[in-house]
Amino acid sequence: MKAPKSKSAAAWGTPTIGEVRWPASLAVLAALLLYVTLPQRLTLGPAWVIPVIELALLVPLSIAAPRRVPNEPSWLQIASMSLIGVVNIANIASLVLLVEALVQGNKATGSELLLGAVQIWLTNVIVFGLWYWELDRGGPDSRASTEHREPDFLFPQMVTPACAHPLWSPKFFDYLYVSFTNATAFSPTDTMPLTTWAKMLMMVQSLASLLTVALVAARAVNILT
Repeated sequence: MKAPKSKSAAAWGTPTIGEVRWPASLAVLAALLLYVTLPQRLTLGPAWVIPVIELALLVPLSIAAPRRVPNEPSWLQIASMSLIGVVNIANIASLVLLVEALVQGNKATGSELLLGAVQIWLTNVIVFGLWYWELDRGGPDSRASTEHREPDFLFPQMVTPACAHPLWSPKFFDYLYVSFTNATAFSPTDTMPLTTWAKMLMMVQSLASLLTVALVAARAVNILT
């Protein structure tokens, strides 16, 4: 399904002015806060290392490109994906350390494990929402252009455009919602993945969410009792 293209609007009515970065930046800061408040046993090395790396990438990005526009320099795209990758790697490491603490029977209170599981799960929602936002149709910069590749996600507004504003286009919160519903239902809900990479990412997220909720959180609750 293809929407008509024009010089003033991209496919699906996306304005060419681009999308602001600050909602995604706030999400990164939320993930950073969740990480620094994790128990020390669940962080990768000193607790300050990962946040410093994230801020070193986030601050220049927020200053240099507060709005995602067509034909961004390649270094901006690389830096954006590197930032998400750092958040993702740190969260995977925390999940591995949490599972290891349970398997090896390290001394930890049930409340500590339960709180850590919740923080890791929330970060999982944030980081995959960032991935979906950054990669769909080539990224926010490409989506703001009149020329971009086929959609990776099928939003309800794309199926029933009469129910949405004529200039509707998915923004960061739409991708965060997709991530949240996938993490809670362990499967797509109202938005369907169309491409292979989108399906693989959603599968990985569902697996991480299932591991956190079914194994880690359940074990922590058992310790509490």
